[in-house]
Amino acid sequence: MLQFRSADRGRVELAARLLRLAGVSAEVKKEGGRDVWYVIATTDMLAVGREELGKAIAEVVKTARDNGWVDEKKAEGWLKKLERGLTLKEGWPRYHVGLGHHNSLEVRYGSTNPDSIEREAQRFREMGLEEGVHFTVKMPEGEGRGYVSVLKEGLAYVSWLSENGKGERRKLAARFVKYILQRAEEAGKEVYEKAQKIIEEGMSRSSLKLEGFEKEVEVNGRRHVVKARGGEAVEEKQNGKKLLRLKITAEVGRVEGEHTIVDRVVREYTITFGRRGADNAARGRTYASAEAPGGRRADAERLAAVIKALTGKEPRIRRKSDGTIEIICGRKHLEGFRRFAELADAIERWLEETSRR
Repeated sequence: MLQFRSADRGRVELAARLLRLAGVSAEVKKEGGRDVWYVIATTDMLAVGREELGKAIAEVVKTARDNGWVDEKKAEGWLKKLERGLTLKEGWPRYHVGLGHHNSLEVRYGSTNPDSIEREAQRFREMGLEEGVHFTVKMPEGEGRGYVSVLKEGLAYVSWLSENGKGERRKLAARFVKYILQRAEEAGKEVYEKAQKIIEEGMSRSSLKLEGFEKEVEVNGRRHVVKARGGEAVEEKQNGKKLLRLKITAEVGRVEGEHTIVDRVVREYTITFGRRGADNAARGRTYASAEAPGGRRADAERLAAVIKALTGKEPRIRRKSDGTIEIICGRKHLEGFRRFAELADAIERWLEETSRR
């Protein structure tokens, strides 16, 4: 590791700033109760710094190894880490990739430095990720650590961007995916397989077709078979706001007994998404039709089945005092709709055009 200590905090802050300029996530810390500050950068941190720095350190290690100043096996381990880091060519700090609660994949960067946390959060925003949907942020308090945590949906979306994004977004996403796979591989087979599964699922998005898609789902304790027949996503303006309308034609039938399907109904459903609230959240709304077969309640159940079949998540149904039944979707539903080729491009474009940065 590189290290610098001094009773002059300003000098240590300068050393840390120089390391950050070289792509290394370095933080100033105080040594116990003494008026001494220090900054340390380990091999893992240095490995993901700028290419020039990595090469220079590798030359130092090689010289030390060749002159017998350091154990050869240890030197080879350092060199392998540095070489892996050089392939990234992007200054990602050391993310923890491992198993969290309920054996789920955890991708997190922790730091006591609020600037470091904000830097990582801003990097995700620049990629097009949204806080609360794709990642969460906790700023450090006092001497405690804060973190940026990439959610499962966030990793899947970054993976999609690495294949389908545009320009710098695509490049940055591809580097991040490569880095996370590298960290997952270092963490062990189980972690790597979980990360790879999420990444592959993300990359495959927009590969599905609405036409011909069929799935059985349960809504309100009743089973339904949903057969999609097609659809489209249309952007519109209303009162100065950009809206996104998803139009999906589907056949929905209720399952009775083991295999009997009854009450088949074919209808076009329109779900309108807009940005709402102080957090600019993407929310979708539609209403059950009183003129549909079986009336509003039956139509709302069929519509909920369509949404659940296509997105994997049941929508919220709200019944108003005037008899109106409103079906409400959130960002996770929109992410589910984005798996389909007929909807993906328009959804991505609308999210980009209506985002706040």
